[in-house]
Amino acid sequence: MFEFRKKAEKGAGPAVSVQTRPAGPRAALPLGAGERELYRALRRAVPVIDAAIYKLRRLIGEFRVECPDPQAQKELEEFLAGVQVNAAGAGVHEFLGIYLEELITYGSAVGEMVLSGGQVAALYNAGLQNLELEEDGALGVKVSVLDREGRRACPYPELLLVSALNPEAGSPWGVSLLRGLPGVSDVLLKIYRTLGVNWERMGNVRFAVTCRADGSGGAEERARQMAEEWKAAMGSREPRDFIAVGDVAIQAIGANGQVMESEAPVRQMLEQIVAKLGLPPFLLGLSWSSTERMSSQQADVLTSELEAYRRVLAPVARKICRTWLALAGYPAQCRVVWDEITMQDEVDHANARYLTARARKLERELEEDSARTAG
Repeated sequence: MFEFRKKAEKGAGPAVSVQTRPAGPRAALPLGAGERELYRALRRAVPVIDAAIYKLRRLIGEFRVECPDPQAQKELEEFLAGVQVNAAGAGVHEFLGIYLEELITYGSAVGEMVLSGGQVAALYNAGLQNLELEEDGALGVKVSVLDREGRRACPYPELLLVSALNPEAGSPWGVSLLRGLPGVSDVLLKIYRTLGVNWERMGNVRFAVTCRADGSGGAEERARQMAEEWKAAMGSREPRDFIAVGDVAIQAIGANGQVMESEAPVRQMLEQIVAKLGLPPFLLGLSWSSTERMSSQQADVLTSELEAYRRVLAPVARKICRTWLALAGYPAQCRVVWDEITMQDEVDHANARYLTARARKLERELEEDSARTAG
């Protein structure tokens, strides 16, 4: 093992540059670029969607690795905790968090292991806006980079990490979790924009001052004086009376208008969004019930959703670990173990453990009583 590691160090060259980064401006838009830009704009426009994706990223939890060799496991854990991620990140969990965001938002994610000195030195999240994915045979995916020189294939595909979320048959691209939400979100944003316009019209009160002429002449001059006095009264920081002579009527514009009720349609649109995102409403700040809390059924459903995301991320984590072990001269054997997902209160868990222990005690006492009776 030591001899293998010495050979790897002796033959190590300079760092391999990031192959999924374009050399300059991209030459053409890749397939599906317009749809992915729509999903990116959707996250910026609808806060509840952006918040849901961040919460899913944090709820996914962390994992640990188990290796047959204790020394290999120790060094691998140190690598996973401190590996550089992109330009300013560190740790494999940072890399997988960004990777999961890309998966949820666009349906696909591409990452890369960057080598230096014959070892994995960094992890890089590639931007899909610069990449083109296409089938490479029946079971392969070919990644090409679009830049000013045109399309070029990545020369080291074994260092790439590619995942697809719920891909359609025969397609290397996955399906975004946000598919189906642009139409619903468009209606929701129209309601919000209309509310803003209505409140701007009706909340910022405007007045109509009407002076009925009495036939004595000088109406134009009196109207000018009245306008100046009204402007001075409205512009004053101190309370100020407006005094006019003659038949003068003052009416607030829009004060009698009725703003359309928005709570029901807004909730209908948000229900569609929440149903697609798979999170309980109160986790997103939507208090539709005064006594709302996560039920055991909701916890089970959310746990199954998170487990599904973990099944997509697990092969990525295993490939990173096994590549590092192989380059370090260790057997490429490891096991990824995720932390337990706990959605219920600790009090509920404690009560469950207490009842289980009590039931076991009663069972033992019954068995002992039966044994004494039989004897």
